[in-house]
Parts: sequence; C-alpha cells; structure tokens
Amino acid sequence: MSTTTEPTRSQVGARADRDTHFEVEQFYYEEADLLDAGRYTDWLDLLADDLDYWMPTRTNRLRRQQSLSVAARGEAAFYDETKDSLAWRIRRFDSGMAWAEDPPSRTRHLVTNVMVRHADPAEHDGVGENDLWAQSAFLVYRNRLEREENVFAGSRTDLLRRTAGGRLQVARRTILLDQNILLAKNISTFF
Repeated sequence: MSTTTEPTRSQVGARADRDTHFEVEQFYYEEADLLDAGRYTDWLDLLADDLDYWMPTRTNRLRRQQSLSVAARGEAAFYDETKDSLAWRIRRFDSGMAWAEDPPSRTRHLVTNVMVRHADPAEHDGVGENDLWAQSAFLVYRNRLEREENVFAGSRTDLLRRTAGGRLQVARRTILLDQNILLAKNISTFF
C-alpha cells in the first residue's frame, strides 16, 4: 500500500511521486507473473468490477491520415471486454472447450517504460480524484505446441483505481498493438 497522500490540485495531471510510481511498477510485475503462470482467476482480482478492456484494430495510413489509423469505439476491435466477459473467457479455458488453448500457450509478459500521472476528474467521466493514469510498453512472447511462436508488442494506457483496502485495480485499459496484421492463428492472450 502506498504511503502517499491524496494529490493536491496542483498535482493533478502531474507525474506521480517516486513511491507511487514504484507501487504501479510492482503492480504490473505482479500482473505479468499471474498471466505467465496461467493464474487467470487471480488476475481477475486485479481488475475493477466496472472494467473497460479495449484493444482496437489498426490500419496502415498515410502520414496525413494517422488520426484514422486506430479504430474508434464501436468499430473493429480485437478485445472490447468487461470483467464479466473476461471471466467467461477464463471459465471457457478451464472447461477444456477452448481448443486454441489446449494444450495451453506459454507466455512471457515484459512491461517497461512505465509513466504514471495523477488523473484529472474534470477531464473524463468516471475518474476519481485519487485515480492514476499509467502508460506502459509491453512485449508478450507466446509459444504453443512445438513450432507456434508469436511476439506482440505495443502500449497500454490504464486508469488505475484504489480499492477500499488501498490496493490498485485496473478500471480501464486501452491496448494498442504495434502490428496491424496479426500473424498469430488466434489471439487468446491477455495483455
């Protein structure tokens, strides 16, 4: 639990202090460890009940059209999930009916370039005064069967919220892959 106090008005939008930054990094390392160990039910505990988990698709565009390269809300997305829909996916893994994950993939989640800022409730609906915006870069290596290998690289922007017990949870996650065409046979990996 962080020993930092609530942000003052002058801190809103500013980078988080060293202790909070360290706490967020440790949170991400714990999350990566849970995902790599296949402990998906435990991973769900790191997600808020009102979670918005979104990974839009991308297209190649000319430089002048870059604002159109990422799909908008309501357009194509690899993931557009809630905590309940992620829980359903996880139950499906455990049921033995998820053929794309039987035998299961082996993954390694690497998280880096973490930046943490105090959220501004005036800028977004549903943002509290103690919430944090965190950006990170990731590299996810996935191996399945003898010869299936995939590497996913990208960035995540998270809204992190504290529980009543002081623990961090992901309330919103936007995942943006660097590749626009996935060469993987399926995408059953969480980011």
